[in-house]
Amino acid sequence: MRIERTGEFVYEIPVEDPMRVPGRVYAHASLFEQAGHEEALQQVANVATLPGVVTASIAMPDIHWGYGFPIGGVAAMDEADGVVSPGGVGFDINCGVRLVRTELELDDVRPRLEPLMHQFMRSVPQGSGPHGALTLKEGELERLAEEGVPFLAARGYATEDDLLHTEEGGVMAGADAAAVSRKALDRGRTQVGSLGSGNHFLELQVVDEVLDGETAEAFGVRRGQVVVMIHSGSRGFGHQVCTDYVGRMAGAAARAGIELPDRQLACAPMDSPEAREYLAAMACACNFAFANRQMMLHQVRGAFEQVFGQSWERLGVELVYDVAHNIAKREVHAVDGEERVVRVHRKGATRAFGPGHPDVPEDYRVVGQPVIIPGDMGRESWLLAGTETAMRETWGSTCHGAGRLLSRHAARKVRSGADVRRELEDAGIVVKSASVGALSEEAPFAYKDVADVVNVVDAVGLSRKVARLRPLGVLKG
Repeated sequence: MRIERTGEFVYEIPVEDPMRVPGRVYAHASLFEQAGHEEALQQVANVATLPGVVTASIAMPDIHWGYGFPIGGVAAMDEADGVVSPGGVGFDINCGVRLVRTELELDDVRPRLEPLMHQFMRSVPQGSGPHGALTLKEGELERLAEEGVPFLAARGYATEDDLLHTEEGGVMAGADAAAVSRKALDRGRTQVGSLGSGNHFLELQVVDEVLDGETAEAFGVRRGQVVVMIHSGSRGFGHQVCTDYVGRMAGAAARAGIELPDRQLACAPMDSPEAREYLAAMACACNFAFANRQMMLHQVRGAFEQVFGQSWERLGVELVYDVAHNIAKREVHAVDGEERVVRVHRKGATRAFGPGHPDVPEDYRVVGQPVIIPGDMGRESWLLAGTETAMRETWGSTCHGAGRLLSRHAARKVRSGADVRRELEDAGIVVKSASVGALSEEAPFAYKDVADVVNVVDAVGLSRKVARLRPLGVLKG
């Protein structure tokens, strides 16, 4: 395929039949040296063929090959004549990340780093097993799936401040548990409040550098402060929702006469029963994921209390923000100078609404939405802020992380998990993991340098740097 450079970090895939719109890729030049980049770029072009796609099929600098859409892919579909595609959301629906600040400084935590990480491991279930921190009675999972974090708030597991600082207030509208299969409900019933496995983690960090003092102050963040980052999603619940609907969507696309360049782009017209039911089930999985991360925050607060002997309120263990990565949301955006309702698919991409947007929490509205970009266990993570440029160019979206360089299988061949653990501990990072062998799959060498990714979105204006976060301890699934 042809690809043309249109800016320092911007590339375009021109429209060629059957594409309806061009592809636009925000990327560091090193992308074109990475194995598998051709397949990922082909997926950008494939998404541009879908009915109702608006303006461009977009990819972020952490782009890599995924299911249907590339990971790092963003596309807006016209609500009137577009489609919804489970491949544009992914199997881990509302995989996302939350940042939690504390009033603790590095010197407060350093002497208790090992016991604190040990307490996190005891308090937050991890690994691929079925057990979470919350026990639900018959019928309660369905209510949680429809009500999201407010379900937990009513039971004392979340505060009003937590709700205010979670995307969508912790509850996606339109959720209907009747659209969720019994198998999905059974898989999720015991997993609320669990980290999971793969690239999910809980990381204790220190604010290493502040680059935008005004915005950092608005977010309650300062240099030397200890923070916690939680990265997880909807576990087996969301995976099963996606599995259930991918098959149904294939038939819906055929009945609608939609020709797909890749069967993994299975989709359905927005007004079809399949689309309506998928969106209701997807909203349930989103709510499950918001509640899952909230329940882990509750456990983290308890761990701090155990180790420091003070209430979490006195320790200032407060949510900065929680953002979703894998989601399809009904939003209003400017298209050709007019406001239109679109369904924005973000697959491994973060919402990055700019200053003044009504969906940004009031206490952050003057500076823009917090954007949380995790790193790779060994290198830094970032706190960014949304921008007006993102609103104009990418449907208010930016990158979501470092992005993989190596598959898990390839990473295991490079270095053992024991070697990775030793290298991280030699760097002063405490590592806790349910599986030592799995550490090699998530080692820093398996990922792009997150600094390169963040430099791109900062340079093109899709989000701006606020603070750099350095890892102190990592809990992996």
